[in-house]
Amino acid sequence: MADNIAVKVENLTKGFPDLKVLENISFDVETGENLVVFGKSGTGKSVLLKCIIGLMKPEAGRIFVHGADVLNISIKELNEIRKNIGFLFQGAALYDSMSVRQNLEFPLKRNFSFTQKEIDGKIDRTLELVSLSEAVDKMPSELSGGMKKRIGLARAIITEPQLMLYDEPTTGLDPITSKEISELIINLQNHLKMTSIVVTHDLMCAKIIADRAIFLRDAKIAYEGDIESLTNSDDKFLKNFFSFDLIKES
Repeated sequence: MADNIAVKVENLTKGFPDLKVLENISFDVETGENLVVFGKSGTGKSVLLKCIIGLMKPEAGRIFVHGADVLNISIKELNEIRKNIGFLFQGAALYDSMSVRQNLEFPLKRNFSFTQKEIDGKIDRTLELVSLSEAVDKMPSELSGGMKKRIGLARAIITEPQLMLYDEPTTGLDPITSKEISELIINLQNHLKMTSIVVTHDLMCAKIIADRAIFLRDAKIAYEGDIESLTNSDDKFLKNFFSFDLIKES
């Protein structure tokens, strides 16, 4: 595999009873690239991310992350690879019984051997990156939706991962906060030199962060290219899909 390829997906197929969500999917993501994955609800976008990180097993195909075949390695080897992958879930997935500080400490204490001084330093620097230093001792119940997203993002990047996976990072946010989160994602990507795969329905978010996009339809990659080509396509299906986001932006 070429050194500049961070993620390679080959002939990936995944389904559930009476439903094929991914069929013979293949694509590459270059190191440092931001790839956006579009598609209607239920088209396998989140399933794709879970396969990449090894949370789901496909029926067929291969997935390589930085050269490692994640579907054919031991759980110990997979966990080592996961240390270099950040995952931002749709709902931020913070631990409600833990403070912001404890949420950020969790992946560092569980997966690494940092001293408490090193951990405290990482927490301070990461919260500064997401502009929420003042929230360090708050509980998740005290945070707004946008703040929870920022803290979820902080927890995902605190280990300084080489690869970031985002599952609907702006879902449920107002347009202003959505734009702020999108700009934060691209700023962090530039600052930390990460590769990113972003599942989203949010065209404004995609326009800010995407280097390239793919569109999943009927379990296959139906379209691939830059955002402008997709949004200006003469294809009737794409016109209908993106018209709702264009209306919201106008």
